[in-house]
Parts: sequence; structure tokens; C-alpha cells
Amino acid sequence: MTVPGQMLRTPLLYLSKAGWAHTSLTRWGFARRASRRFVAGESMQDALQVALSLNQRRLGAALAHLGEDVVAAAEAGQARSDCGELLRAIEEQKLGAYVSVKLTQIGLRVDFDLCMENMLEIARVATLNDAFVRIDMEESITIDQTLSVEHSLRRAGLRNIGLVFQAYLHRSERDLRSAVEARIPVRLVKGAYQESRSVAIQKKSELDANFDRLTGILLDAAQEQGGIAGSRDGRTPPLAAIATHDPARIAFAEAHAQRIGLPKSALEFQLLYGIRSELQRSLRDKGYPVRIYVPYGAQWYPYLMRRLAERPANLWFFLSNLFRR
Repeated sequence: MTVPGQMLRTPLLYLSKAGWAHTSLTRWGFARRASRRFVAGESMQDALQVALSLNQRRLGAALAHLGEDVVAAAEAGQARSDCGELLRAIEEQKLGAYVSVKLTQIGLRVDFDLCMENMLEIARVATLNDAFVRIDMEESITIDQTLSVEHSLRRAGLRNIGLVFQAYLHRSERDLRSAVEARIPVRLVKGAYQESRSVAIQKKSELDANFDRLTGILLDAAQEQGGIAGSRDGRTPPLAAIATHDPARIAFAEAHAQRIGLPKSALEFQLLYGIRSELQRSLRDKGYPVRIYVPYGAQWYPYLMRRLAERPANLWFFLSNLFRR
């Protein structure tokens, strides 16, 4: 990220949490129009249609119903039901897709036991539908609870669950090593929340170096465990999923995988919906599995703000919609 980009990151992440900004911006038609660049739509059918279109282009999908920081048990229960409906629809339509879920959407802020109960039900529905679910990693204060949920699911024999680790967190190397030792599929990202210096790396150069270091650990583990590919139907990813649009990080992952002899089928690259379609095609044409993270739903505002904070080019696209009718 450039210096101007770094300067914009903090205010944009603040706005992602600001209630007054959420209320104001979501009333504006231009904001809703611009959000469609990065969000599939507001309905499950919108997301399923995007997944089908991606599959037709030999790209997988990770479908995420937007919504987080739920504070009512009824809303958490509805999110659990919505997730189950999505898993069943993926099976019925035979889509190459899995579901990504945030624990704060299914009750983590309300009650841990409620969240655990909801996640158990989601994992069971996934098992019945031969499906995979990835638990998104959120702000650092939720990490221990997230790992506890995943551990409980595995103790219950539910192993169709993956995790996400954020390279900007100081603790991620330790957590990643534990996860791959347990053969938990991992999606590695840079991180998109506002975290303090004591918790997270602040300098881009240091973050890039740590991302590469964690990539190496993840790919080494995938090779040591046999270089197993994801499922042929695109439902289940391999152990290693590298989620970035950064050409240098992608180049490092490719070079490291080649150096250790990891098959291309055992390394999945993941990119965000609406960003760098030419990169998606390029990686696919090289023979790598490529999966697109496809968010949908009415609660698009926080997600959009984090995408704008990550990349200044996204902000200029968004602002340009001010002048469109």
C-alpha cells in the first residue's frame, strides 16, 4: 500500500464501524450501485447465480452472507438458518462452492454457547450435504473463541471445517502451525481490521515479509501431508489457500511451491469478487485452483468500507459513482 493508501486506511476502517456513517451512506443510491462491484447482490439467489457463472469459467466460489456483530439471539438463529439454506442450495444446484461464515453473525457477541450450538448445526447440515464451511477470522479479540469453536467441532467428529489466519497479527504463526498440524484447511489473508501495534504489524514491508513466511509454512505443511488436492467438484479446498491480489505475494507462493515440489492442484489461490478478473484468469490458466470470495446480503456496508481501506484504487472507483446517474 502506498503512503496515501496508508493514510486513508485508518479513517476508512473507522467508518466501517461508525453507526452514523452506516446510516447515512446506505441511504445513498450511488453507494448501493458502487457496492455491486464488490458484492454479488442482496439475495441468496444473486450469490448462487454468481457462483454458477464463476463455475462456468472454471472458477470456484466461497459464498459469504454478509452480517456481523449480531446482538440478538433471534438474529443469530436466522443467520444459522440462512446458512443451512445456502448449503442445501449448493448441493441441489451442484455448484463448485463452499460457505464462509462469521461467528459474530451467529451469536458470538450474544452468548458463546448459543454461537457454539448454531455452528454445530451449520456443520451438521454441511456434512449431510457433503459440503465445506470456512470460519472467517474476525478481530483479534475473537480469535481464542474462534479456535475453541473449531476445536469443539473436531472433537464432535465434524472435520469439514476450515479456518482463516491473518498475516498482520503477531500470534498468527503459532496459530497457523497448530492448525496445519491438525490438518485443518487454512485460508491465509493479510488482515482487514484496525488493530493496535501490540497486536498487529503496522508496516507494509514487515507485513509482506510475514505473509511470505506464513505462506512458506502453509505450503511446506501441504507438501509434507502428501500434496493432496481439493475435491474435483470444487466444494472442498486443499489444505493451503493463499488469498491475496498482491503480485509479489503470489509470485512468492508459486516459486516456493515449485521449489518444494508441491503440485499446483494442492495450492488454491483466492481472490475477491469484483477485483482483478484478469489475475483470476491468469492463475486459472496456469493450472491452479482459483476460488472467488463472493459476499452478498443487505449488510454490505462494513464489508465495502474494508475493501476501500485495503486498496486506494477501490476508493477511486467508489467515488467516481458520485457522478453517475
